[in-house]
Amino acid sequence: MRLLKSTIHPALNAPHRQAIAGRGFHRQAARGIILRGEEVLMLYTERYHDYSIPGGGVDEGEDVRQGLIRELEEETGAHNINIVAEFGRYEEFRPWYKDDFDFVHMESFCFVCTIDETLKETRLEAHEIQNGMRPVWINIHDAIAHNEHTMAHCDKKGMSIERETFLLKRVVAELL
Repeated sequence: MRLLKSTIHPALNAPHRQAIAGRGFHRQAARGIILRGEEVLMLYTERYHDYSIPGGGVDEGEDVRQGLIRELEEETGAHNINIVAEFGRYEEFRPWYKDDFDFVHMESFCFVCTIDETLKETRLEAHEIQNGMRPVWINIHDAIAHNEHTMAHCDKKGMSIERETFLLKRVVAELL
């Protein structure tokens, strides 16, 4: 899958970059780009005041595409999911919150998908519910503007908002 972007989080400054060869955790995620005209299916997270592309971590032994379908079903209630095309991979190195590792090497594999029009019940994890996560259809330009405003003005932004906003802009440039 083509590499769209590779980033190193600013917290992993120059002295820590040598550690990238060492105490890192590799995580693969799958994300689904689902469009309905200029509307895109997103996850709004109240805690971080942002919009993100639905998807998440691929479980051990799980194929990336299987993980994508499972995550879309759980997070959005999507069903009859059809993976239409590969969109691209976003790679990032960022701080990790567990003692065993200094950083995470995250690879997000993004796919263009179609789903049935209606969404079923979500099966969100406890931390997703606690963070106020919910699926929403939103105009893609509004989602980008919202995330840009959050990045510029909000202290509670999460680490993924820059990835999500970059991906949304690429979707506009390449798919709309």
